[in-house]
Amino acid sequence: MSKLKLRGKDLRAIGYPESPVISVAIGVMEKHYKHHSEDAALALLTQVLENPAAFAADEHLGKIAEKLIVEEPEEIALLPEALPYKIFGKEFIEDGALRQMEGAMRLPVTAAGALMPDAHQGYGLPIGGVLAVRNAVIPYAVGVDIGCRMCLSILDIPAANLEKNASQFKRELIAQTAFGAGMAWKKQEDDPVLENPAFQEIGLLKHLHGKAAAQLSTSGSGNHFVEWGLVELTDPHNEWGLATGTYLGLLSHSGSRGLGAQIAAHYTKVARDVCQLPREVQHLAWLNMDTDNGLEYWTAMNLAGDYASANHHHIHRRLIKSVGGTLLARVENHHNFAWKENHGGEMLYVHRKGATPAGKGALGVIPGSMTAPGFIVRGRGFEGALDSASHGAGRQMSRSKATQTFTRHEMSRLLKEHGVTLVGGGLDEAPGAYKDIRVVMAAQQPLVDVVGAFYPKIVRMADGGPGED
Repeated sequence: MSKLKLRGKDLRAIGYPESPVISVAIGVMEKHYKHHSEDAALALLTQVLENPAAFAADEHLGKIAEKLIVEEPEEIALLPEALPYKIFGKEFIEDGALRQMEGAMRLPVTAAGALMPDAHQGYGLPIGGVLAVRNAVIPYAVGVDIGCRMCLSILDIPAANLEKNASQFKRELIAQTAFGAGMAWKKQEDDPVLENPAFQEIGLLKHLHGKAAAQLSTSGSGNHFVEWGLVELTDPHNEWGLATGTYLGLLSHSGSRGLGAQIAAHYTKVARDVCQLPREVQHLAWLNMDTDNGLEYWTAMNLAGDYASANHHHIHRRLIKSVGGTLLARVENHHNFAWKENHGGEMLYVHRKGATPAGKGALGVIPGSMTAPGFIVRGRGFEGALDSASHGAGRQMSRSKATQTFTRHEMSRLLKEHGVTLVGGGLDEAPGAYKDIRVVMAAQQPLVDVVGAFYPKIVRMADGGPGED
């Protein structure tokens, strides 16, 4: 008689939850009930599932019952009122984002918060929300695209060459980039980030190593881009000692790809299992930093941030080499991340979900849209904003509404008016879907000083997109 062999999907089919109980049950059955038929084994497992307490004292089946008898954690009460927080540009922030921020400010772990002028509704914490909490990390307050960041390279190539040799710059932009969900680079790149010991120490990361290696140096879809443009340096006291004037620039926006997305999904589920919150704030479930899960997520999040940075560096290296340039200066910053920082004399975990770190002297890039300038900024360390600024212009229109509002003809006309060439992209990313970046910048004058501006000229995004003809 052949020995019993069970599969996880067999147990899920009879109602077993997606949890460690499945592997425990398979182990127990195949070791102690190995001469049972599959039908008999599943019938027995069904009995344990339906009444685990009846099997709690059983020498073997008790191990399965123990995993099934889990007390539901009590729902955590919110603060009776939201803690006060600063709002920048409130007059053009939608009510949904304000309601989400109010909910975040009622979490019992919350210490402080702020809302940036590009804010709009997201999941859990609004995009443009900054939230400082005590001894905890909130996976969904970091976001799905962990470590999403901006990277700007300023090159020694004369700015006039961009228009003069536009066909070459466009050709190399297409050849040296890859966009879209699941996209892998044609040849695997080597990078120290892939040797990070966390890939071997954490089971989830070990499983994701192959995906991370394949996708290294690629970009996502949506609002991710790589673009050639002109940099206008206006601050004579800039950190690189460069003369004011016009330079050739390369700007990219993307994050940690499938690696970050799966880290976010896994630890958000773990957080929601151990941290029961009222429905309206359930996405803001947290992991305590004195638990293994909290420390694991922190390690994984930081790895995803390093991976996102490596993605940009490889893209920039290839493109700079392809046009024969030399790097003069670089500015880069995360805007979906959590940092451990001192605020008001207390060490807090500061989540910036679509917000730029703007501590005193910190450099960053705040993009506009494909027809509007982005800005190189220097943080002023404004405590009321938790040393933060906006991460862009911010959407004023959902993707679906944008595809219903704009036409491909209108978008082409607008691009032509601004002298911008677009490769890929869709109507969901039409410039009119975004707030006016100059209005957003005016609303955050206390937060940053402007060092210079970047004007997009040749823009590459994911191919197709909603509204494609």
